Amino acid sequence: MKSFSGKVLFLDRSDINTDEIIPAKYLTEITKMALKPYLLEDLKMNGFNPVTDIAGKKVIITRENFGCGSSREHAPWALEVNDINTVIAVNYARIFRQNMYNCGMLAIDLSKETVDDIFITFSGKDTDCVIDTKQSTIQLKSGATAKTINFKLDGFDKALVESEGWVGYADKNY
Repeated sequence: MKSFSGKVLFLDRSDINTDEIIPAKYLTEITKMALKPYLLEDLKMNGFNPVTDIAGKKVIITRENFGCGSSREHAPWALEVNDINTVIAVNYARIFRQNMYNCGMLAIDLSKETVDDIFITFSGKDTDCVIDTKQSTIQLKSGATAKTINFKLDGFDKALVESEGWVGYADKNY
């Protein structure tokens, strides 16, 4: 099974769209790995540099409506080939969210208040995140500060994650 834990990349913005996750000019690439260097290349945020800020990160924590815009599997693929298998946000564009689960990745929804608290407590700090899909918990830790947060993972989404995506699920069940 994929790893859903690791260092956190905080993206303190709402409405990050699929063109910012992976620019459309790269959609003609024929392998997922070809997308790797272009992740978040067009994301404009004060102080954010995709070349230096993404390396070593495994989890993204962001605001509302992540993955809005054009529907494409390339956005989760670009995350996946960069070893980012978890996004935590208030909510997602519906198709992006389903594409994450279809790829065996986690798109965890938390309340706005919880995400606000995470940003207040951990943003700007070297933060580790441990996801337990069996217990549906997120543990965040930076130095001596730690929080454990519960999340919901419905049966079918959990089955997709445990099967590493739709293809694995279909192989096991059909």
